[in-house]
Amino acid sequence: MPRDWYADAAGLTDMTGFFQALASQLAAKWVSLLLLPGALFTATAWIAAHLGHAHALDVGRLDDTVSVNYRSLSHGSTGAQILTVIVFLLAATGVGLVVQALAGPTRALWLGRWPGWAAARLVRHRRNRWNSLVQRRRSAAGITDAVARQAAVDAAAARINRMALAEPGRPTWMGDRIHAVEQVSFDRYGLDLTFCWSRLWLVLPDSVRTEITVANSAFAGAVAVGAWTVPYLGLACVWWPAAVVAVFVGVTGWARGRSAVADLGALAEAAVDLHGRSLAQALGVGGTDATMPLDTTEGKAVTDIVRKGR
Repeated sequence: MPRDWYADAAGLTDMTGFFQALASQLAAKWVSLLLLPGALFTATAWIAAHLGHAHALDVGRLDDTVSVNYRSLSHGSTGAQILTVIVFLLAATGVGLVVQALAGPTRALWLGRWPGWAAARLVRHRRNRWNSLVQRRRSAAGITDAVARQAAVDAAAARINRMALAEPGRPTWMGDRIHAVEQVSFDRYGLDLTFCWSRLWLVLPDSVRTEITVANSAFAGAVAVGAWTVPYLGLACVWWPAAVVAVFVGVTGWARGRSAVADLGALAEAAVDLHGRSLAQALGVGGTDATMPLDTTEGKAVTDIVRKGR
């Protein structure tokens, strides 16, 4: 009879260690994502409520207010002090949970998932500008002097790539970084990543998946930071310095988001380049001994299989 896992002391120790590590990670995430930013916002809201616009930068008034509240709390009972701390922690966590709900809209905003005519109009503008840069690059190829021609082509290509790595299809830079991976994969290999990515993910080596997961986590963290812009802007209605904090938080999250999306897009495109053949072989497309990258015929065959007529 096979030995039960729970009868194995070593296995039990391993499981206990696993749950301890899991609890530690959850606690760390709770502190970093909810408690600390929530506590900072709660403290800022308290300051805003006591100073307002009229005394926004009155440090003396703030010092007096803090001193009065501290003396009142220190002379109170132990139960009152504990209750105050609990209320503060609950308020901070509650604010953090509410703001986390804004992560989805923030992500959609950054990635250009906009409804209505505004998105279409901005996409047209970006596409026209990108095509103009492409035309300028083609014109540079006609320069007779070889050195000047290469310099002009390189400069034009750099401007194109800074804007978008493929013809724009989203109203934002971050959105076009993700769109470029989809467009290049389809144009070069015939792979529709909307349907192929989940299958490709299953055949990727662990090291590749780890790198992509790290980049995606970095973007999620940037979105979490950027989501705090909204409550600080709301707080600016009663205390104008909160607007400065909102701008700082928004710019920090946005800059981190751009960097993370650039890494994520580059890693995803590299995964398609290096392991698209593995996906095809897993689905029975192409020879098992083939080593060259996919051609569009093979890629479209893979797409047909995974789409299943959808």
